[in-house]
Amino acid sequence: MSSSREIVLTSSPDGPITAYDIFSGTTLARFSGSRSPRHGLVLAGKAYIAASHISSATASGSIHLYNWWSSTAFHHLPVPEPVAPLAATPDGSFLFAGGVSGNVYVLSIPSGNILKSFPAHTKPVSCLTISNDGSLLISGGDDGTILVVPIFQLVEQTTDGNCSDLMLHSFVAHDGPVTSITCIGFCHYTVISCSTDCTCKLWSLLDGTSLRKITFPCAISRIALDPTGTEFYAAGADGSIYKGFLKVGSRKQVSRMLELAILADKHGGAIISVVMTNAGKNLVSAAEDGRVYLWEVERGLVIMVLGNNMESISDLVVASGIGDARRHGVRAGDNMNKSVGGGIVLSGKEFTRSIKDTVEIEDVLSVAAKDRSKAIDMLESAIGVYERLLELILKEAKGGTSRNSHEDNGDM
Repeated sequence: MSSSREIVLTSSPDGPITAYDIFSGTTLARFSGSRSPRHGLVLAGKAYIAASHISSATASGSIHLYNWWSSTAFHHLPVPEPVAPLAATPDGSFLFAGGVSGNVYVLSIPSGNILKSFPAHTKPVSCLTISNDGSLLISGGDDGTILVVPIFQLVEQTTDGNCSDLMLHSFVAHDGPVTSITCIGFCHYTVISCSTDCTCKLWSLLDGTSLRKITFPCAISRIALDPTGTEFYAAGADGSIYKGFLKVGSRKQVSRMLELAILADKHGGAIISVVMTNAGKNLVSAAEDGRVYLWEVERGLVIMVLGNNMESISDLVVASGIGDARRHGVRAGDNMNKSVGGGIVLSGKEFTRSIKDTVEIEDVLSVAAKDRSKAIDMLESAIGVYERLLELILKEAKGGTSRNSHEDNGDM
C-alpha cells in the first residue's frame, strides 16, 4: 500500500528543510540542522531523507539522514570533504555523494559506511542522477564532463580502484559546468544534460553521441519531462520556465521544438528546480528567492505560491508513498519545534498524526474495499444459488404440468 499524498520538500543553505502539502500549500514540518548546497537533497527510498551539510563554522562536510517522524537528523554521516550533489538507489540502500575535489563517494544506508570513492571529475561534482532502471550512476561536473558508471561495480567493490576500470563511458558534454542530468524512458540510456553555457543536450549514454542541442537565452538548472516524454520544462536562471518538445517526426515538429514557449508567470529569482507532479497535471518550481510555485500545466499558470520568501532555496524534491515508511521500522518523535524563524509549523506529534491519519484512512479504505469485494462475492454466490433454485422450481413446475397433462389424457 502506498500513500497517494504528495509532499514538497525544499532545502536551503541558510535554514531547515521544509515540507509542504502540495494540495493545500500548508507547511507540514521543518527538519532542522542542515545547511544544504545545490542538489544536496534526496529521498533515500521511502523511509529516509538525506541532505548534504556544510558547517558554517568549519566548512567541513557531512550528510544528515532524517526519517519522517522527527525534525532532527538521527544519523550524521561523515565524509572526507564537503559534498554537494546526492543520489540514492531506488530502494534506499546506497547513497552517492559528489565532492568538491571531483570525487564521488559510495555510502551504505543507514550505516553511512563508505564502500568506495573514486575520482570522477577534475573539478567539483555538480550533479548526480541514477538511470530510470536503477542500473547506472551518471555524474556531471564543473569541468563540463559526464561520467557513466554501472552501479553494481560501485556497491560490490569495497576497495579503491582505477576509475577507468569502473566507468562505462566519459565524455565532454558542455563548455560550462553541467547543472543537471535527466533520464528519458527506461533502458534506452538517453539523457538530457543542462549547463551554464545556456544549452541543453540530448545524449546516448552508450557511446556519448550527441543527439540534439537546444539553445536558451540563459543558463538552465533543471529539466522536467511530462509523463509521455515528449514535452519538457526547463528552469531558467532568468526566472522563466521554458517549454519545448523532444520527439521529432516531421519538419513541422522540428520548428515547434525550436520555438521555445515561456510560461506566463515568472519567478523573482533564478529557478533552481522544476518537478512534474499529479501525473503530469501540475508542475512545481522553486527559486533562489525562497518561493515555490505550483503550476497548472494545461494553462501554464501559477495556481498556488508556497513559501514565505524568508530564506533561499537550494533544492526541491517531491515525495509520495510515505505510508510505506512503516515497513522500514521508522518510529515517531515528538521533538519538532512549534515555530522556526517566526513561521508557524506543525509539531512532530502533529506531523506524525497527519501522516498516520493518511495511512489509517488508506487502511480503512483498503479494508472497506476488501469487505466490498467479499460482499460482492457473497452476493454473486447467493445469486447463483437463487438461480439454481429457480431452475429446480421451474423444472419441478414443468414436470408437474407434464404429469397433469398425461393424467388428463388418460382420463379421456
